[in-house]
Amino acid sequence: MTAGDRRPGSRFDDVADAAARAFDLLPSTPQDVRPPAGPGTRRPAHRVSTDPDTVERDLIKLVLTLVELLRQLMERQALQRVDAGDLTEEQEERLGATLMILHDRMVELCAQYDLSMQDLNLDLGPLGTLLPPAE
Repeated sequence: MTAGDRRPGSRFDDVADAAARAFDLLPSTPQDVRPPAGPGTRRPAHRVSTDPDTVERDLIKLVLTLVELLRQLMERQALQRVDAGDLTEEQEERLGATLMILHDRMVELCAQYDLSMQDLNLDLGPLGTLLPPAE
């Protein structure tokens, strides 16, 4: 059977199998990680910990984080366009109303999944946080 003869869903099965094999290669706990053999030896990646009970909430958190990032970027772009005088007064009003509605909807979605807007701000370690501090 060639790649063109496969049914469409089987490609997803192949990807799932490849991902399962890749995760099988990773250590499951820090105790399973062997110390590096020498100075040039790379350390293995840590296993992603997932909890089947919270996977839906975690996925929603990730999606809402991306939407909030895009919302803030659109808001900054809109402010730049307003400052540059690129928009008519009607466009400014419509844009402002749309951004306020989007922000309100984000707050509602966060409340629906028992999240706060601060929960969406991922800590990127030495890079700081993903989103700028709330004003």
